[in-house]
Amino acid sequence: MNKPYNYNKAEFLNGIARLSQLPEDVGYEVAFAGRSNVGKSSALNAITNRRALARTSKTPGRTQQINLFTLDVERRLADLPGYGFAKVPNSVKKQWYALLETYLQTRASLRGIIVFMDVRRPFMEFDVRMLDWCTESGVPTYIVLTKSDKLKRGPALAMVNTVKKRVIEEYGVITPRNGGLPEAIKVQLFSSLKKEGVAEVHAQLDYWLSIQNIK
Repeated sequence: MNKPYNYNKAEFLNGIARLSQLPEDVGYEVAFAGRSNVGKSSALNAITNRRALARTSKTPGRTQQINLFTLDVERRLADLPGYGFAKVPNSVKKQWYALLETYLQTRASLRGIIVFMDVRRPFMEFDVRMLDWCTESGVPTYIVLTKSDKLKRGPALAMVNTVKKRVIEEYGVITPRNGGLPEAIKVQLFSSLKKEGVAEVHAQLDYWLSIQNIK
């Protein structure tokens, strides 16, 4: 059984605008990614049970760097820049994409990534780009469909099945580049408002942060 971690103890470490600013590439790291305005910051706050750990904003794309949070001396959470809808110049977007792609391809301590999608609008262009990067880079991926409270239960569950079917058909399983067993891309519902799905995310994080059979 994986050790349960206390995510309420997460503390902000620093903001990263360049990969050279990242801490030493050791230990365990799990990243959070999502299109702007998908509710990623609210989800991170719900997962850690901290109201303002990740800053929420009515302005899409508020997260403009990699924000690192520590759980202990070996384990970190990485909040990646919101992508896709941010009202920033194209030159800045290109810098974000280069930063994200290189981070996913080269960060040895990265154990997995949670990709947040709006349950009403999954697989937007930038969601697909992120999934492509993750599978090509061998980064285990977990999809969280946010704002499930915006749909009735039946349509929300139907969307989970639709997303599961598509990821199986298009991505299959991901063989972690750091070793470990191949992993299918899992999908779940999540509501920051109702705290739905928090326990399931904790279980996935516990697994990734406890992996021992790595290179």
